[in-house]
Amino acid sequence: MAKAREPNVTKGKRRAGQTVGYLRVSALDQKELRQLEGVDLDKRFTDKASGKDMHRPQLQQLMEYVREGDTVICHAMDRLARNLDDLRKIVLGLTERGVHVRFEKENLTFTGEDSPMSHLLLSVMGAFAQFERDLIRERQREGIALAKVREGAYVGRKHSLSPAQAKELCRRVALGESKTKLAEELSISRQTLYRYVAGATH
Repeated sequence: MAKAREPNVTKGKRRAGQTVGYLRVSALDQKELRQLEGVDLDKRFTDKASGKDMHRPQLQQLMEYVREGDTVICHAMDRLARNLDDLRKIVLGLTERGVHVRFEKENLTFTGEDSPMSHLLLSVMGAFAQFERDLIRERQREGIALAKVREGAYVGRKHSLSPAQAKELCRRVALGESKTKLAEELSISRQTLYRYVAGATH
């Protein structure tokens, strides 16, 4: 877990050169404690929201809080922003104010005195992070599509037949009609057909 140190305050002014952590967890993935684990922080800001844009309350507070000489630490680039444009805006906006930005996963630090190659690296690494997220979303969509094909595997799937259709199905099965042909006619799987028939016998 990221540990927050008590800021060293002198005469009402906070100490310069603080280490400030930014953590973001989505509504579906609350594994906040695994981000910046073991990193000593003077202060941390945590958003429990998607990173689809820059309008996140804790991010805005962080931007207002940090001062020249501070270092902002994120677990990874995709924790700070979900697209390349926002990533560049945030990083460059901070470094122009003399705030360093460090990404633990990528092992990269931006200071505002970076060479053109560093700016290129920021763009390339950010693009890779975005590409990786797109691949994950595509796999999720494919998984849902396959689950829909496998009857019953998709949570929230509605019944395929109305009560009247289910009753008619059971009647025709009892008359000896082919279960395979009935399933094809009604556009349901054989597993679904058997469930309707089994339900009618109980």
